[in-house]
Amino acid sequence: MKDEYRHKGQRRKMLDDLRSLGIQSEEVLEAMDQVPRHFFLSSAFEQFAYQNKAFQIGSGQTISKPHTVAKQTELLELGPGKKVLEIGTGSGYQCAVLCAMRFKVFSIERQRNLFEKAGPLLSTMGFKPDLFYGDGYKGKAVFAPFDGIIVTCGAPEVPEALLKQLKIGGRLVIPVGEGDTQRMFTLTRTTEVDYVRQDHGDFAFVPMLSSRAQDK
Repeated sequence: MKDEYRHKGQRRKMLDDLRSLGIQSEEVLEAMDQVPRHFFLSSAFEQFAYQNKAFQIGSGQTISKPHTVAKQTELLELGPGKKVLEIGTGSGYQCAVLCAMRFKVFSIERQRNLFEKAGPLLSTMGFKPDLFYGDGYKGKAVFAPFDGIIVTCGAPEVPEALLKQLKIGGRLVIPVGEGDTQRMFTLTRTTEVDYVRQDHGDFAFVPMLSSRAQDK
């Protein structure tokens, strides 16, 4: 894997595009500048890696658009050292960005082949998230509570288990809906039983799998 001057130049252009699309957090943009997106794509897509497009990564899954990754990361509104759970490791790109933000990252992947690919790649890049193969609907209660939870696939509803695994003041970032597009919501836990819900507009994700896996 090589990260050459041309890739770095393409990333800088990508960051300018993200600013123009409304991403304001320079911390998020700096983290994305540290993560070579082309490492997470087939070599056939390398020349398009820094365009604002999603790409197939196998098993019916996609690597999200850079804008989507930036927006979800920005919506967490967290600083370094915070504990974040990611539902849907996928290619590992969003996970790498979370690691570059210097969060303590836990990530769950339902697809075995994606789980087995993401770990070695992230390790090679120097990132050390805790990765798990299993059912994202359940979260990871053994490591709860989390400062933030980010869901990287379209959910038909907000899983109750994830809400319960948030700290007071913690935030869930989740796309909800069963069509081609979903609404991006944040739910911030204000008390043991209360959450503030905000709508952040339309985004497109592959759906959460309806077949629940048992944790391995």
